[in-house]
Amino acid sequence: MTATERRRQYRELLQGGECYHPASVFDPVSARLAEAAGFEVAMLAGSTASATVLAAPDIVVLTLTEFAEQARRITRAGRLPLMVDADHGYGNALSVMRTVAELEAAGVSALTIEDTRLPRAFGQEHDEFVWLEEFAGKVRAAVSARTDPELVVLGRTGVLATQGVDALAERVKACEAAGADGVFFTGVRSREQVAAIHAMTSLPVVLGTTPPELHDREFLAANRVRIALQGHMPFQVAVRALQDAYTHLRAGHPPAGLKDRAASPDVMKLVLDQERYDAWTDEFL
Repeated sequence: MTATERRRQYRELLQGGECYHPASVFDPVSARLAEAAGFEVAMLAGSTASATVLAAPDIVVLTLTEFAEQARRITRAGRLPLMVDADHGYGNALSVMRTVAELEAAGVSALTIEDTRLPRAFGQEHDEFVWLEEFAGKVRAAVSARTDPELVVLGRTGVLATQGVDALAERVKACEAAGADGVFFTGVRSREQVAAIHAMTSLPVVLGTTPPELHDREFLAANRVRIALQGHMPFQVAVRALQDAYTHLRAGHPPAGLKDRAASPDVMKLVLDQERYDAWTDEFL
């Protein structure tokens, strides 16, 4: 499946009438497992990419090149459309254009460009946001930079929590005018806020991680929310499993004691794409 075909699949999700939870993936193995589990779309967040590539927190110390390479490893291994968190585009509007070029070449299906001022400045204690005009320019630059028109560009804003609905509406209008394919919202905490977002735009809506009271996909779908994140628990679960295994072995217990918690041979064949490699071996070696 080509990158363009996967981008079309992602657009179909945005243009449909349902709400989907993306699988939070962080490497090729997790991408293959998410696909086998039946997910329709995958998500690579900046936080999990930083954790996987650098074992570092989500404070924008990961570079664009490192992020794009991790995205490429994932798209190479799996067939799910991959949406990625491109943060602030790694700089100004011209940096955003470079970001789009690299991520498009990496095979991603959708990317978000946000209005948070990153990285954190000296003395900064809380999230700050770029000027409205700067945000609009970044989204316009992202749309302009894509060479495959099927690549999805999402404007992402977090102003709701600190600046309210009126400021949010201005950011949404800026995204619409800039040609964004949808808007990604963070900090949404109530049904009333979802309804207000629905009233202010006809663009597809993507929500960041939400509280339990917003885990009603029928309600979200009726309010044009097409994708709603569930957080990035799979990475944390994987870390815990590794910690338990290493603790077990370092304590002197035999590896056989981990057998019940280990992936089965069939699962290992799945994540390693063993059947295809066996077929290639027979044909070419």
